[in-house]
Amino acid sequence: MPPLDTAVTVFFSVKIDGQDLGTFTGCQGLSFEVEVEKREEGGNNGFVHQLPGRITYSNVRLTRPVNSDSGKVARWFASMTAPIKRTQAEIRAMASDGTTIATWSLTGVIPVKWEGPQMGLDSPAVATETLEIAHHGFLPS
Repeated sequence: MPPLDTAVTVFFSVKIDGQDLGTFTGCQGLSFEVEVEKREEGGNNGFVHQLPGRITYSNVRLTRPVNSDSGKVARWFASMTAPIKRTQAEIRAMASDGTTIATWSLTGVIPVKWEGPQMGLDSPAVATETLEIAHHGFLPS
């Protein structure tokens, strides 16, 4: 059996409605949760019924150092007209050699927040930006 190919360095390529927003170094919030309603049945003390309910999806936060791709997010925002339309997004986890490790396709995507770098003479930290998007779920790949 060949050894497993584990990703030591991973970055995330993001496209929203086919528009390339560049690569990000961090991606948090690719998750969902099923609300469970518990029902106790009279006379049956052996277990509690757990009924699946609503599915909720968390917002996705993408982070990266400010770079030449930072303007792509601004252009994406500028291309939107009121009211904001929901779109589709594709997030690809990629290895340092450019091969795709995993892909997540999202539906019903809207921007929630963009946060630019916090700059100051007293901070030696790398200037980063964060893009937060909300979505209605995952599409089959």
